[in-house]
Amino acid sequence: MKFLASLRKFKLALHWQILIGVLLGILFGILAPGYIGYTKWAGDLFLRGLKMVVIPLVFSALVMGVSSVGEAADLGRIAGKTFAWYLVTTLLACVLGLLLVNFFKPGMNVSLPLHETVTEIAGAEVSFIDQIIAIVPDNVFQAMAEGNMLPVIFFAILFGFFINSAPPKTHQLLGDIFNGIYEVMIAMTFLVIRFAPIGLFGVVSNMVGEQAGTGGLGTLFGSLGIYAAIIAGGCIIHGLVTIPGLFKILTRKNPFTFMKMMGTALLTAFTTASSAASLPIALQDIQEKAGVSRKIAGFSLPLGNTVNMNGTALFECITAIFIAQVYGIDLSLGQQMIVILTSLLAAVGSAGIPLAGLVMLAVVLRAVGLPLEGIGLVLVVQQPLDMIRTSVNVWGDMTGAAIVAHSEGEKLNF
Repeated sequence: MKFLASLRKFKLALHWQILIGVLLGILFGILAPGYIGYTKWAGDLFLRGLKMVVIPLVFSALVMGVSSVGEAADLGRIAGKTFAWYLVTTLLACVLGLLLVNFFKPGMNVSLPLHETVTEIAGAEVSFIDQIIAIVPDNVFQAMAEGNMLPVIFFAILFGFFINSAPPKTHQLLGDIFNGIYEVMIAMTFLVIRFAPIGLFGVVSNMVGEQAGTGGLGTLFGSLGIYAAIIAGGCIIHGLVTIPGLFKILTRKNPFTFMKMMGTALLTAFTTASSAASLPIALQDIQEKAGVSRKIAGFSLPLGNTVNMNGTALFECITAIFIAQVYGIDLSLGQQMIVILTSLLAAVGSAGIPLAGLVMLAVVLRAVGLPLEGIGLVLVVQQPLDMIRTSVNVWGDMTGAAIVAHSEGEKLNF
């Protein structure tokens, strides 16, 4: 009887439930690829639920975060530290990618078939200048409806900043309103997240089943294997060496203890290949588990979700050089520096959704005169690589928020 009573009380932590769901999804996709149509609905429903809450959550979190910072000097200081972290880590990721691809030369003396033409990639013709201009929304409600994060973030930061300039009564009223909206959105978000194990089972089983059904799972062991391994290895080095090393130097805290605390958000980012999907979990966990204040978490994480893409920048840098090698084009040192700069800037314009970095790759290729058709060379291996680099993107956001909080005198809980 005692055993049954303890069994009823036993409850697996959410991250273990998610991991079990992911593993079962992989097995189902491999063993029963013909039946993934029966599980796809669960993944679609889960992802739609996350999309439903992410825009109001990001908007309310940013408005609340910026307005709660206080004086303009405080906001400028916190924003300066946040952007400095984003810039340094993304630049280091680009340099690491450049070194790896030039050392291993995965595109030399290989002949790879085109998997898909560039004209089939939606948005490939959007220029970087257009991306910059589009940051200022002509209709913020349209941007929200379309899930266009940069204009929403820009408007939310401005709105939060000018709340601080409002009369005290208005400042208090709006602060209370957006604080209430944020609390409600967090509650709604965790209602959705309770279904993450089932939803991610559907997402993963469908992804694996599609690849298994077409023989795509074996492609990584073919001619694209070295290219894929370099990107995966670069992301692992950056995520487990570069970022933790900087974190340790700047905080004197154990980065891997922090990583374990943020495990649920990282696992969600990995399995969905979407940094936006992991944002609600990251916002909650970094406050409740790590002790980062709401004002810094609410400012740094939604902002980093869109503008801090370490893994994406590394991917774009490696892929551009790889495509040049395949086509027999020898890029000069100056052109490779342009690749680094453009990869860094293009990563800022990438949305926090699956495969968004692939669209921005067209910007990098155009900057150095490489054929856009080269994007078709790498499409077949992008899904697993997107999962890895998205995890690095989210890890960079969360470490940045913790470092800024530590530098502001906040006591971290580890």
